[in-house]
Amino acid sequence: MVDEVKENEVAKEGEGEKSAEEWAGMVADKEKATNKQDSKVVEDVPSKILNQAEIDNLLGFKEAEDDNEDRTGIKAILNSGMVSYERLPMLEIVFDRLVRMMSTSLRNFTQDNVEVAIDDIVSMRFGEYLNSIPLPTMIAVFKAEEWDNFGLMTVDSSLTYSIVDVLLGGRRGTAAMRIEGRAYTTIERNLIERMVHVIFADLSAAFDPISPVTFRFDRLDTNPRFASISRPSNAVIVAKLRIDMEDRGGRLELMIPYATLEPVRELLLQMFMGEKFGRDSIWETHLVEELWQTELDVNAVLEEQVMNLSKVTSWEVGSQMLLGATTKTDVKMYCGDIPLVKGNMGRKGSNIAIRVTDKIKGKR
Repeated sequence: MVDEVKENEVAKEGEGEKSAEEWAGMVADKEKATNKQDSKVVEDVPSKILNQAEIDNLLGFKEAEDDNEDRTGIKAILNSGMVSYERLPMLEIVFDRLVRMMSTSLRNFTQDNVEVAIDDIVSMRFGEYLNSIPLPTMIAVFKAEEWDNFGLMTVDSSLTYSIVDVLLGGRRGTAAMRIEGRAYTTIERNLIERMVHVIFADLSAAFDPISPVTFRFDRLDTNPRFASISRPSNAVIVAKLRIDMEDRGGRLELMIPYATLEPVRELLLQMFMGEKFGRDSIWETHLVEELWQTELDVNAVLEEQVMNLSKVTSWEVGSQMLLGATTKTDVKMYCGDIPLVKGNMGRKGSNIAIRVTDKIKGKR
């Protein structure tokens, strides 16, 4: 009897172990199926990693970016508020006048054949312009007296050595010598300062037809950090000029912040000289002619009295109000509330007439 019980217990243990192994196998199969589905999902999702060129294109920054090329990405958003110089058409005419005047004045200044040309006119941020200034260079800070603001003029090293060579009697046909790794001497700074004064006089004359202004030389720096006249984020306009003296020459850049041009902004918005904004001379003439034919209601006031409200409300048909006016009392004539003239009342034929004696000055 005892042996049968032991055999039954062993059989039950064997069945339990078998069922446990079956459950374990089912769980393992389910885990494999789940892992297989997850790996399939991961394989279906494409893995894309942007390279540096794609990141720069997304942000809008390129290594060799052309100024005339359309910008994209975040940089385009940052520069979306930039005012383009093309919105100030009269400013381009001013720079054309400056080029013609500089060609004559620099020829007289250097006693040499000088050709001045505009390379480009661009708009940028002030901080971006300072970072683009090549070193070494001379930076002249000037002030527009009537506009009460500043601007910059940069003279590159090639133009500096060319002007010094010409003014000190350098022979033609030889390129100006350029010595690297040294600061500008006092003689070089003084000669460039003389040339800057000549250019500022021409710039003032170029703006005269638009608005009289005097550009006064303030100081001469060689470090762009000392020429900070505006916030880095402010918009500026840069005119790049090329000055050639036969086989010598260089570049000169004129930077004017838009804040400096703000007092004459409306004048620079003109498409041509003498344009009137929002006005039409033909319409003005027609309006003036029609105004002279306008009909007006004119009231003649014999006398004005002040009385109590109770007396006014007690008036009835047949009530009388005595006036203190006589034949010599002045009668005032009004158009609405505006006093016009005064005169004496009389009679002409069957009509009552007023003879004007004087105009009424001031309000009623």
